[in-house]
Amino acid sequence: MTAPLFSPLTLPNGRVVQNRLCKAAMEENMADAGQVPGQALVNLYTAWSNAAAAADAGPGIVLSGNVMVDPTAMTGPGGVVLQAGTLDDPTVRAQFERWAEAGKAGGSKFVMQISHPGRQLYAAMGVEPVSPSATKVSLPGIAAKMFAPARALTADEVRGQIRRFGETALAAQAAGFDGVQIHAAHGYLVAQFLSPLTNQRDDEWGGPLENRARFLLEIVRSIRNRVDPDFIVGVKLNSADFQKGGFDIVDSEQVVDWLNAEAVDFIEVSGGSYESSAMMGNSADGRMETSTAKRELYFFDFAKRISKIANMPVMVTGGVTKRETAISALTDAGVAMVGIGRAFAYNPTLIADWRKDRATEITIGRAKWKDKALASLAGMALTKQQLYRLGDGLGIKKKQNALWATLGQQLKTSRLTKRYKAWLAAQNG
Repeated sequence: MTAPLFSPLTLPNGRVVQNRLCKAAMEENMADAGQVPGQALVNLYTAWSNAAAAADAGPGIVLSGNVMVDPTAMTGPGGVVLQAGTLDDPTVRAQFERWAEAGKAGGSKFVMQISHPGRQLYAAMGVEPVSPSATKVSLPGIAAKMFAPARALTADEVRGQIRRFGETALAAQAAGFDGVQIHAAHGYLVAQFLSPLTNQRDDEWGGPLENRARFLLEIVRSIRNRVDPDFIVGVKLNSADFQKGGFDIVDSEQVVDWLNAEAVDFIEVSGGSYESSAMMGNSADGRMETSTAKRELYFFDFAKRISKIANMPVMVTGGVTKRETAISALTDAGVAMVGIGRAFAYNPTLIADWRKDRATEITIGRAKWKDKALASLAGMALTKQQLYRLGDGLGIKKKQNALWATLGQQLKTSRLTKRYKAWLAAQNG
């Protein structure tokens, strides 16, 4: 019954992925000073690799958390930055190489997720956010103060960001990573270009979907023009924004059809943004709760549609904690891979357990709060608490408290923000 999860898959570039279960990207926020990978990240990925080696089967693809292409645009103050020139420092290069080695040690392909938050940049970072158009993240209650209005990118800046993605991909290849994944989902910059709610431009980068998708397509081409043919290039794409008038499944199908003509090795189907957290099982328009009633795979129906359009393998993510759900995705939705994020934070030995009929359902921490935005933040804080423990060489925490985890995360973020601001000031000085 579990065989489909562990059968090999050949990517369009000829590279073979030995397992259809993948470790999906998570926001580790665990960089060392200088926004570089340190011992905590090495420990975290070593824990997953050791579990894979012991079971003689790890995730087919290990996706890193966000690595930022622009030091002034961070999803969090403890994120890793990789740009042109980063690896010129031999010490820093060695740190990235150690991280790459740790992620691949269990036999997985280690793919770096590369990203830019656009307007989803926390105001506390002290940096002006940018977006396709001058808009602001809108959240209810006290969360509304977490984000500042974004400035619209100039045409030259748009081209500069495209170049940055290409340069980061080239650096990832030089550091030993097997590939990169362009983050074009969850309301980050590439998704902001795709959505008519955040892209109100009237130039070649805005208006009809063909123009709004140009930013993503040009990023793919910028990367492919720099890296080797067997270097993996994936795209994480929203199935929908789950907001009225936003990017929707029909748009997503069209973008995937355009990506069919590019050298893309896999598509990961996700959805939502900070304003509509479908990736956490919630949505502003209510469709996510309705479509996933009694089923944890949030994007199952959307992935099923996308898989009929895509010429490349499709990965689906979205709250998978049960082995039977992963099997259903491969058999009923017709996808090629299943991405699992938070469950790996709560059980690093998930692959081995599922192969041996153990712990086939993983319990993860959740906050049952009425405010969906704050509940989503708390859920992420609970997951990060487990990741930090693995990074410190500790075991999984059996009993968690959502409030204390959230407060602890806020204190940690405050400390990291001060460190990040000092680093950025030194870079600019």
